[in-house]
Amino acid sequence: ETHHRLQEVETARNLHLKNSTKSDSLDLLVPSRIFGNCKKNQMSKQTYRVCFCFQRRFRLAVSEAPEDIKKLFEQYSENGIMTIDGLQRFLVEVQKEDKATREDAQKIIDSVKHFHRKGVNLEAFFKYLFGDINPPLASLGVHHDMSAPLSHYFIYTGHNSYLTGNQLSSECSDVPIINALKRGVRVIELDIWPNSTKDDVDVLHGGTLTTPVELIKCLRSIKEYAFVASDYPVVITLEDHLTPNLQAKVAEMVTQTFGEILFSPGPECFKEFPCPESLKRRIIISTKPPKEYLEAKEVKDKEDDSQRGKASDEEAWGNEVPDLKGSHVANYKNDLDEEDEEDTDDGDRSQHSLAPEYKHLIGILAGKPKGGLDAWLGVDPDKVTRLSMSEQKFEKAVVTHGKQIVRFTRRNVLRVYPKSTRFDSSNYNPLIGWMHGVQMVAFNMQGHGRSLWLMHGMFKANGGCGYVKKPDFLLTSKEVFDLKIKLPVKTTLKVTVYMGEGWYYDFHHTHFDAYSPPDFYARVGIAGVPADSVMKKTKILEDNWLPSWNEVFEFPLTVPELALLRIEVHEYDMSEKDDFGGQTCLPISELRSGIRAVPLYSRKGEKYNSVKLLMRFEFI
Repeated sequence: ETHHRLQEVETARNLHLKNSTKSDSLDLLVPSRIFGNCKKNQMSKQTYRVCFCFQRRFRLAVSEAPEDIKKLFEQYSENGIMTIDGLQRFLVEVQKEDKATREDAQKIIDSVKHFHRKGVNLEAFFKYLFGDINPPLASLGVHHDMSAPLSHYFIYTGHNSYLTGNQLSSECSDVPIINALKRGVRVIELDIWPNSTKDDVDVLHGGTLTTPVELIKCLRSIKEYAFVASDYPVVITLEDHLTPNLQAKVAEMVTQTFGEILFSPGPECFKEFPCPESLKRRIIISTKPPKEYLEAKEVKDKEDDSQRGKASDEEAWGNEVPDLKGSHVANYKNDLDEEDEEDTDDGDRSQHSLAPEYKHLIGILAGKPKGGLDAWLGVDPDKVTRLSMSEQKFEKAVVTHGKQIVRFTRRNVLRVYPKSTRFDSSNYNPLIGWMHGVQMVAFNMQGHGRSLWLMHGMFKANGGCGYVKKPDFLLTSKEVFDLKIKLPVKTTLKVTVYMGEGWYYDFHHTHFDAYSPPDFYARVGIAGVPADSVMKKTKILEDNWLPSWNEVFEFPLTVPELALLRIEVHEYDMSEKDDFGGQTCLPISELRSGIRAVPLYSRKGEKYNSVKLLMRFEFI
């Protein structure tokens, strides 16, 4: 019986090999009906079904230290063991951890649970390098100076924070608000409207098919989750479409919900913003003093019908981050601004319908003076304000008023939000705001894609507290920062992409390809000022769950303070679009030199359990 079975196997194997165009990648092929009950060693071989009764098996490589790692181990070890002293020298000389002690080295040895108490062998050394105890960012907690005015910080800011999906027909809910706060977002935007019976207040995107959520529900969720991720203040920006009696009702809701944690501004707060440190665990209300009740307008009356069909759902990756190297000016004849009509200050008339209880809640005043950009961006030495501008209008403004914007944002707060034609809740390149000093680069946090990944990356800095101190050149230098001037290279980041692992554990074995293991490649680059922004890619490695690229890239940086390291892994697909294999963005300002284990994240910004890359970072 065994003889007959082996004959069947050989016949089947020869038949498949005869018809196979990829026989060099086959280890063993057998009909599943013959050995269907046999145990397979998942860690050494992996089987893919071909047709109905045949299978292809691929050898699974074992994770092995790259040659560079082996050489470094030899350099710092004796007789196959790296001692405490050798590991300490490695931490200081290679990892650039100047203050590393013998105790630090001992902790690493203890963490890898190696039987050599006084040192590590190559396997344990590799385990440390590729482990969670060796992250790419320094674990410094909140370390920026938090005693400067709010205008001195980039602030993690949401747009239409209550929407669960697109801007036209998705549900309004407190769930995306909760999710944003858990991630560390510090500015929540609520559009408040009278409910259907005009006796209560709802949150919704006016003039659309979005379903409303009660304001009180949103406020209660904000109170519960505001300080889960960070102790630093949460700002609620209100886009107000209420009658005076409902404004008074909102004032009562806000006061009763937040109680003592609600920030009550004194007159000095309108001359200079208070600092984040003094506002810990406080809620701040920011809105304009409303001039009158504004009836809802149909979106179709405000928006350019010719653009309606152009926005589509983002693909798995989202669109590539827009290039800022050329002119920012596009087509502005239909510049649509959801706030511009409402933000103009009409003097005394704006106060006639204002509920006094409501006015006293406002901790950050918003609004625009009469006139154009020159009037909006004027700096009043006795007054600070928050100005809002659409992405489209801002891109136009930076071309003609770039220096004025930088000067304005030294004392005042500027908020830039996505243009109204982003129906799919996509986002723009946040760097255009940050490099002009914009504090509140407002994003649709419920979406995904490359622009949002940059936002996540920026606010990994400063302990993830949601406030990142702006570079000094945007705050105090005598010369106003001007992107039109060619700047010298300050430093060069050298990046080595060694290898990756973890997809085998976090994905089904046919997720990337039904017939073979994945073909991975990595993209590595910089998001920053135009002169620094670039993306490069490794070679494609076929049929390998453990890609080992061992490639080196160099990135000259003129403004490293604003630069983010972009990392993506793709799975090459000849016939379709490449599959998503993970991503992360890391602030260069907090990147640790040396060999590091870099965890990757999903499209939604959720960390994978196992997927990570082994990389080396050197500043030269």
